[in-house]
Parts: sequence; structure tokens; C-alpha cells
Amino acid sequence: MARHLLEREEWDDAVSRAYYAAYHAGQAALVTEGQRAETPRGLITLFGLLLVRTGKFEKRWGKFLANLKDDRETSHYEALSWIDEVTARRAVKEAEAFVEAVCRYVAKLA
Repeated sequence: MARHLLEREEWDDAVSRAYYAAYHAGQAALVTEGQRAETPRGLITLFGLLLVRTGKFEKRWGKFLANLKDDRETSHYEALSWIDEVTARRAVKEAEAFVEAVCRYVAKLA
């Protein structure tokens, strides 16, 4: 869906969909630790503590998740969104990479 929104030049919505893809993937990663985050900030915190600090994921994945959350909040809560094409394309690319990394991680555990 995020790619489709990019094609339609709907930058804010593309960022939002990219974030939610990463959010749900992050929640799936936390399930492997028997955890679930209650908030977006909680997801970032738990992902960092349980999966990055323990070496199960590289630091960049936590940064991608935090960047996506920040971009999504900007796109939806700021009076004047600064989300442009470059930002939206980066967000979608980061979300795709994050989701793929989580899928690989979960597949290894199965």
C-alpha cells in the first residue's frame, strides 16, 4: 500500500502506511520475547532493550523504527507537514528493509 501511495504522490499517507508496516513487524519481533508494546514509544523502547541491546538486531533497525515513528507523527500531527517525496521514499525503503529483517529473524526461530 505504501508503494501505491508513493505512485500517487501522497507522501504523508505513504509515510503512515510505511510506519504501520514496521510497527506491526516490530510487535511480531517482540512476541518472540514474550512481550507486547502498549504504545509506539513503548515499542521502540522494548525493541531497543530486548532485541538491539542483546545483539539480536543491529542498531540501525531500532533507528529505522524511531525515524518512521517520528515521520508518521510529523505527517499527521503537525499543522504544516514537511514530509516531501524524498522523505516518503526513504520511509518506505526503511520500512521494507525493517519488515524483511524481522521476517528473516522470525523465520530463523521457527
